Amino acid sequence: MFVNHARRELNFKLVYYGPGLSGKTTNVEHIYQKLDPGMRSELVTLNTRGERTLYFDFLQLELGRIKGMKPRFNLYTVPGQIYYRFSRKLILKGVDGIIFVADSQRQRMGDNLDSLLDLEKNLIDMGHSLQTFPWLIQYNKRDLPNIEPVPSLQAKLNFFEAPYFEAVASEGVEVLTSLKAIIRDVVSKLNIER
Repeated sequence: MFVNHARRELNFKLVYYGPGLSGKTTNVEHIYQKLDPGMRSELVTLNTRGERTLYFDFLQLELGRIKGMKPRFNLYTVPGQIYYRFSRKLILKGVDGIIFVADSQRQRMGDNLDSLLDLEKNLIDMGHSLQTFPWLIQYNKRDLPNIEPVPSLQAKLNFFEAPYFEAVASEGVEVLTSLKAIIRDVVSKLNIER
């Protein structure tokens, strides 16, 4: 979190992390479409020809007041493809909260695990760990056939018992609920000096 005392602003960085094509960009696009334009910036997306996120998506939200200051929530997504490992690490710098978007399809379990281990490694390199960091899991694509049951997803992915949500980002199911939950968690840990 960055505090700008002169402008009475709090800047939070929230990152959507997960394997490629799990629904990170779909989450941010839904949030963009649902929020009043006066509460959000323009959505910045850098895509490849195949509509996959090349570097990141970015959206800034301005919501209410916290301790008399204006909070700004900067939402980022990371590219999920393996070869963008350095980009993911760079985007995580200064992160305050993470929504891990897992693909519920059975055949994607290995990708989910690889991405989650990559996230934990990157956090450890920055002096953090999922064990104590504000994060949650969003089990996305719950509307598709051949999905992993939630107890199985929990056993394989949620080894730190983070909050979790069953989502269908393409329909907006639990997208805003997930965002509100991570915002609540990050704000609850707020400690403003001065």
